[in-house]
Amino acid sequence: MKASSPEPAVGELHWFKSSYSAGDGGDCVEVADAGTAVLVRDSKRPDAAVLNVPAGQWTAFVRMAVRG
Repeated sequence: MKASSPEPAVGELHWFKSSYSAGDGGDCVEVADAGTAVLVRDSKRPDAAVLNVPAGQWTAFVRMAVRG
């Protein structure tokens, strides 16, 4: 049997803001690695809803975005 620890609470995660963010208050998202999922939130409203995306689907999305 493999023991696993529970995923961290949203407030305990390390959030990363987009490198494209100019810091001028425009639209921006933040992401956090939660193990089996990637969490996405609005950087201007960090206490609002959080989008939970399975890690594999997030990887596919990023690869597609890089290709344009």
